[in-house]
Amino acid sequence: MTMSRRRKLRLFLFAAAAAALAPVTALAQGAGLGAAGELVDPEVLRVCADPSNMPFTDESGEGFENKLAELVAEKTGRKSVAYTWFPMVMGFVRNTLRANRCDIIMGYAQGDELVQNTNAYYRSTYALVFKKDSGLAGVETIEDPKLAGKKIGVVAGTPPTANMAAIKLMRTAKIYPLMVDTRLMPSVAEIMIKDMLAGAIDAAIVWGPMAGYYAKNSRTDLVLVPLVKEKSGSRMIYRITMGVRPSDQEWKRTLNKVIRENQAAINQILLDYNVPLLDEHDQPITQ
Repeated sequence: MTMSRRRKLRLFLFAAAAAALAPVTALAQGAGLGAAGELVDPEVLRVCADPSNMPFTDESGEGFENKLAELVAEKTGRKSVAYTWFPMVMGFVRNTLRANRCDIIMGYAQGDELVQNTNAYYRSTYALVFKKDSGLAGVETIEDPKLAGKKIGVVAGTPPTANMAAIKLMRTAKIYPLMVDTRLMPSVAEIMIKDMLAGAIDAAIVWGPMAGYYAKNSRTDLVLVPLVKEKSGSRMIYRITMGVRPSDQEWKRTLNKVIRENQAAINQILLDYNVPLLDEHDQPITQ
């Protein structure tokens, strides 16, 4: 995968749907000195986040990463959570975490070079979403012949596009932009689901946490199929971590301990938002 493709993937796994480049006013408090001289505030959990990026984060505190931040603050003895708001676009890490305006990114794809990853706190997958009465019952993979000729919504530059292109599904696909300004319009996932309900597309392939959230909150009976059975092409399953500065080794160890000791509570938060969770054998986690 090229550097450009990796960056696009990182943005979408973040649900990076904003395109504006100017930061929102920061709410973070000043940094203090943490363990071993690290620039981690010992009193306040300072979080870097997108202000309008459901189901991940939202300025109103409704996202699951907002809930996870509250859990981390409690378990690390922080008195409160404070946010530096910035749209999830190129320059996000440089202008937030690397600028010492905050100390943690709550959700970050494992393996990206811009941050130091904690241990993964969940695994999820891209998912296929369709209406129950669409005639697609039983479809489990992108290669299923039932999808031939269907108009499938997919986000440009994300892993499912490669699999779709290999079997010529891109000819009839509807391509959605990787980034939109979610402060001014709905997220791409929300737009895709609305288009499907309106009949503009037959199905949608979306990053699992977004697919699960919007499917759960739809008034229509939707089927959510985690894409865990693909036999070729790009991988659909990814580990998600918390991101910290490369220099913050003790902070990373502290967060790893929080993840290890509170995995059940973390899973419950994610399941409450209908995130498709997978164990290391790609089996669903349901409780």
